[in-house]
Amino acid sequence: MSGREAGMIQAAFHLGYLTSLFVVGFIADQFGAKRAYILSGVAAFASPWAFVLFADGFWSALWLHAFTGLCQGGTYTPALALINDNVGRERRGRAMGYFIGASSAGYAMCLGVAALALRFTDWRGALAAVAVLPLVAWLAGVAVLRTTPNTVHARPAGESLFASIPAVIRNRKGMLSIWAYTCHNWELLGLWAWLPAFLTAAFVLHGVEGAASVALAFSALTYVANIGGSIAGGTMADRWGRLPTILVWSSVSLVLSFTIGWMMVLPVTVLIVAACVYNFAAIADSSTHSTVLAESVPAHYLGVAYAVRSVVGFGGGVVSPVVFGWALDVFSREPMGWGFAWMTLGLGALLGPMATYRLYRLR
Repeated sequence: MSGREAGMIQAAFHLGYLTSLFVVGFIADQFGAKRAYILSGVAAFASPWAFVLFADGFWSALWLHAFTGLCQGGTYTPALALINDNVGRERRGRAMGYFIGASSAGYAMCLGVAALALRFTDWRGALAAVAVLPLVAWLAGVAVLRTTPNTVHARPAGESLFASIPAVIRNRKGMLSIWAYTCHNWELLGLWAWLPAFLTAAFVLHGVEGAASVALAFSALTYVANIGGSIAGGTMADRWGRLPTILVWSSVSLVLSFTIGWMMVLPVTVLIVAACVYNFAAIADSSTHSTVLAESVPAHYLGVAYAVRSVVGFGGGVVSPVVFGWALDVFSREPMGWGFAWMTLGLGALLGPMATYRLYRLR
C-alpha cells in the first residue's frame, strides 16, 4: 500500500469512531452512562471479528476498520461521564488520568500480543489474538459496575435533548476546550497511527533483524509510557491547575512533533527514548482536556458536549493520518520524508496551546 492508503485505513476507523461517539453521547444523556456503556460494549467486542475474518485488500480493510470504529464509542464517552458522576472534583483529574492510562495499557497490550503472535502465525492470526481482548474488557466492566447507579440528569423543563447542541456551541468555555482538544487529537491520533510504521522503517534502516516484530514490541513500550503520562498529567491537574498542565505538556509534545522525524538516522536507543517521551507528553494532557470540558458545561448536557467534541476532535484524528501519509508519499520514505511527515502533526497542533491560553485568560 501507499502511505496515503495506509493513512486512509487509519482514518476510516477514526471516522467510524467519532460517529459512534456522537450517537452514544445522546444515548448516555437520555438513558444513563452505565446503561450505554454496558449495552454498546457488546458491539465493541463483536465487531473486530469482522475484520479478522473478512479483510482481504485495501477496500475491504477500509470498510471493515470503519465498521470496527463505529462500534467502539460506548467504551469511551459513557466512561468519562461515569467518572464525572462518581468522583469528587478534587480527585477527578487523577481519576481521568487513570482511565486514559488504562486505554494506553490496552494499546500496549494489543501491540505486545500482536508482536508475540506474529512469531507463530500470520497477520490474520495475530489480529485474532488481539480480538479476544475486548470481550475480556467488557466482562471486567460489567463486574466492576454492578453496584454503580445508572444516573440520568434531569434537563430543564421543556428543553429537548437536541436543544443541547446549540447550547454547547454557545458555551464559549466549552468550545475553547473543544478546539484545544481537536488540535491535541490531530497530533495524538497521528502519532498512534504512524509510530509503529516509523519505528519499523527506522529498524530496517539500521539493519535490525525481524524489524516489524521488534518495532511492534518497542511501540508497546512507548504505550507503557502513555500510562505514566496519563497518571502524571491527571495528578498535576489536581495539584497545580487544569489549564497550566495542558499548556506545559502540549508544548513539550509540539517540540517532539517537529523533531522526532529527523532523528531516524540516530542510534536506535536514542530514537526509542524519544518515542517514549513523545508518547508520555502527548497523552499527559488528554485526561485534563476531558476534565476541563466536564467542568465547563452543565451536567445535563455533558454527554452531548462530549458528542460535539467527538465530531470536531476526532475529525482532526481522521484527517491527520491521511495528511501524514500524503506527506510521506510526496517526500518519499527516506529519512527526510519522515521528518516532513511528522512536522504535519506539529503544524496541526499549533493552535491548541493558543486556545487553551485564551480559556485560561477567560477563566
